[in-house]
Amino acid sequence: MTKTNDEPIIICRDVHKWFDDFQALKGIDMEVNIREVIVIFGPSGSGKSTFIRTLNRLEEHQQGQIIVDGIELSHDVRNIEKVRQETGMVFQQFNLFPHLKVIQNITLAPIWVKKLPKEKAEVKAMELLERVGIPEQAEKYPGQLSGGQQQRVAIARALAMEPKIMLFDEPTSALDPEMIKEVLDVMVGLAESGMTMIVVTHEMGFARAVANRMFFFDEGLVVESGTPADIFERPKEDRTKLFLSQILQH
Repeated sequence: MTKTNDEPIIICRDVHKWFDDFQALKGIDMEVNIREVIVIFGPSGSGKSTFIRTLNRLEEHQQGQIIVDGIELSHDVRNIEKVRQETGMVFQQFNLFPHLKVIQNITLAPIWVKKLPKEKAEVKAMELLERVGIPEQAEKYPGQLSGGQQQRVAIARALAMEPKIMLFDEPTSALDPEMIKEVLDVMVGLAESGMTMIVVTHEMGFARAVANRMFFFDEGLVVESGTPADIFERPKEDRTKLFLSQILQH
């Protein structure tokens, strides 16, 4: 389905999620437009990662509505498969196959899922490795790469499926400080290319530079949302002010 820029590609209405007795999400509302970059931030345990994982059904929500590019996420496996083909996901841990070379990690899904011929998949993989700045690593195994390089391979692998939306769940939190910038630079480039992105992160410089809107989560709720200027310069809620004062000191 093609959408105009002013029509949301993701709609979340009153999304609730429980883990047994613990309520992780307490009625999340969010609409994301095409080409928008959304940053979700907040303390540990606030529901950020759980929420982003509900968007491609890695976690199942028990109440409310999630619609991704016109497809409602329900128990219908076909809908889940369709949504997963449209959403690329990059995790905190790189989740690469250690026994496969970098180029094989990237071509695996396009060959198996999209039935792309191997030669075409490899050409595409090399273009993506170029895009993330590490074409020379194609024939290495993940264990031979730095954490920053592995995360860039993980981004290339997600992009190989040509998703409409990219989800990032704290993509830099497992990295050494000197490697964070190289991953964020790739993400900035993606944002500038017009990719719709939802990013859970503590990297406030990245949020300030590329986010269209920011959502502050705490205790399973959206406490506050707004543009980076709203959030950094005019936060309304005490919880937001406190969290920002703690995080911006570092």
